[in-house]
Formats: sequence, C-alpha cells, structure tokens
Amino acid sequence: MTTISKRLLCAMMVGTACLTFAACGSATKQSDDGTAIDLNSMELATIEEKAKEEGVVNSVGMPDTWANWKETWADLKEKYGLEHTDTDMASAEELATFENEKKDASADIGDVGIAFGPEAVSRQLALPYKTSYYDEIPDWAKDPEGEGYWLLAYKGTMAFLIDTESTKGKVPVSWEEVSKGDYTLTIGDVSSGNQDQFVLHSAAVANGGDETDIQPGLDYFAELAEEKRLNVQGSDTATLEAGEHQVVPMWDFNALAIQKTLNASSPDRFKVVIPQDGASMSGYTTIINTYTKRPYAAALTREYILSDDGQNNLARGHARPIRDNVELDDDAKAALLPDSEYKNAKVAPIQDADAWNALLPKLGNLWQENVISKMK
Repeated sequence: MTTISKRLLCAMMVGTACLTFAACGSATKQSDDGTAIDLNSMELATIEEKAKEEGVVNSVGMPDTWANWKETWADLKEKYGLEHTDTDMASAEELATFENEKKDASADIGDVGIAFGPEAVSRQLALPYKTSYYDEIPDWAKDPEGEGYWLLAYKGTMAFLIDTESTKGKVPVSWEEVSKGDYTLTIGDVSSGNQDQFVLHSAAVANGGDETDIQPGLDYFAELAEEKRLNVQGSDTATLEAGEHQVVPMWDFNALAIQKTLNASSPDRFKVVIPQDGASMSGYTTIINTYTKRPYAAALTREYILSDDGQNNLARGHARPIRDNVELDDDAKAALLPDSEYKNAKVAPIQDADAWNALLPKLGNLWQENVISKMK
C-alpha cells in the first residue's frame, strides 16, 4: 500500500451539517476538575504553557508522509516538547474513532476532508479553536458559526498524473483531450473515496455541470467505460511504477508526491498537469476531538499548522497553504506547481455545499447505474 493511501482510499460518509449554533453544542469543554475550558477566550501564551504541561499530542489521519506532517511534528517536539503518535485512517474512520471512544479518547486531533467539518459539528465531535489566523482564512474554508469548529489548513486542486511511458510521450491537458484521444483513465471508488468523488466533480465541471448537476460527469465516465478505457481499480505507487496506468486524476499534492518518488528512478517519466477545462478545488481541515484529554496540545498543534512555519511545512509536502499571505521559502515554492498551471484553468470550488452534501450518499448508486453497468 502506498504511503499516501490515507486519502487515496478515503471514505466519504457525509451527513447533514448542523443548522444552528445551539444544535452544535457548547463552545466549551469540561476539564477533569469540572472547570469549563473555552479555548477561544484564552491567551495563546496560556495555551502554550498548558500544552507543554500535557506534553503529548496524538493524531489520527496525519501520518509523516502526508503533506509533510513529519516536519510539523518535529517542530512541535523541538519548540514545545510535544511527543507525538499517529494512527493513519480515513476521514470517516477518524470521526468514528472520536465518537466510539468518547471519554476514553486516545486521539486529540485529526485531519479530514472539508465535508467532514460540518459532519463533525453536527455529531458534536469538534472542539472549537479559531487560532490567531482565523480572519486570514477564506470564508468558504471555515465554519459558518465563526467559532473555529473547523477550518482548512491547506487546499488541493484536481490534477492529472500522467505516465508518459504508457502514453508514448503524450501529455493531455484537459478532460476533452483524454476523451478524444485513446487514453485509459484510472479512478478509484466513487461511492466512498473523497478524492475520487472530486474527480467526478471535476469531469462534471469540464462538461458543463457542477455539484447541482453531476450527470455530465457520469456521462463522461460512462463513455470511457463503453470504450473500455476506464480502470476503476484505483492506483498506487507499485502499479504506477509497473506501467499499469496512463492518466490518473488526483489531488495535485498527491500527484506531486508520487511524481517525486517515481521520477527519482525514472527522470521525467511522470508529468503532473492541471486539467484546464475542469479542476475541482477543495481542502482538508483539522478537527480537535471534543473528547480530547489534551485540549491545549491539540489547540497549539492547530495554531502551529496555521502559522507561517506550519504553512511552509505543508507546502514542502506539495499542499497549497490556505493562507494566501504566507511568505513561502524557496524550497516550499519549488515543491508546488507554478501558478501558471492554475491561472487559465477552470478551477472550481464547491459553491453549493448543501447540494454537494446531499449528493454524496447517492453517488454509489449513481456510479453503479450510470458507469459500472457500462463496463462489459
């Protein structure tokens, strides 16, 4: 299994977002002695001091190799003495862990796809903390309650990872080029995979649809299926290296990480491009476990992730920082695709979150009826 399998196989089980602040639960947490903890009302220096006393932060779904979390964990150890362990899992599994363990919580913080932010709030699994950088985060990328229940730390845009050995040197730069050419496209489980659901969204956007009308995307893949040019088994580094795939849509940060790994032995073999006619943009948010036994260490972790140093760490892991005003180091800039790749592309964030969240539980049946049924 590839080291970035957490999101490549990420489950997307999204429910209804909470409708009112009251329904989301209190913005405070009870400490062991019964004292209310309101992180948003505390001075950062106090949070730092108490985090050092806790001395540990345990995460889920934040492995070293994903978006360069490794450097962030090392920094938290060096600067604040926080020991760290992670258990890698998909977004739905993270929330399930928080919910199942409750007061026996082993995890303090997790990293989940954007749709799981409202889901965590509706299930009262998110402890709010806005950080010092809340006002610098775009409105679309943080909780509508304005309390910091969830906020994106980084964003990704859909890209094509292309094996030029398999495509005989050709590099398609749009969904239309893939469709009109003789390429085979690889996708994973649309019924449960966050990344693969956004692949479908991207194809829909390229063909005149969006989250309110996903049919153009389904039609696109149905045509590839009928022409026997669709691989629905997903990919990993081993099958990519073996030449079993031609065009694989995935988040740009995943594609760049795989490209770096595989091109080390075969320079220039794998190319990463943003499909110019449709490229979904989304991101991932930290969720502080409402049941955490170490709320201050979790809050300090989120604070550091949003800091200039933390955002640079993510960029070195090929993930675009959510804060646009961050001054990136040269090596962080070099780890990202150039801005020109995105400038002329039809980059499309989710505009209607309610429509998208309502669609997600239906995608498995829609995919089976419209696409899988065409694969004979």
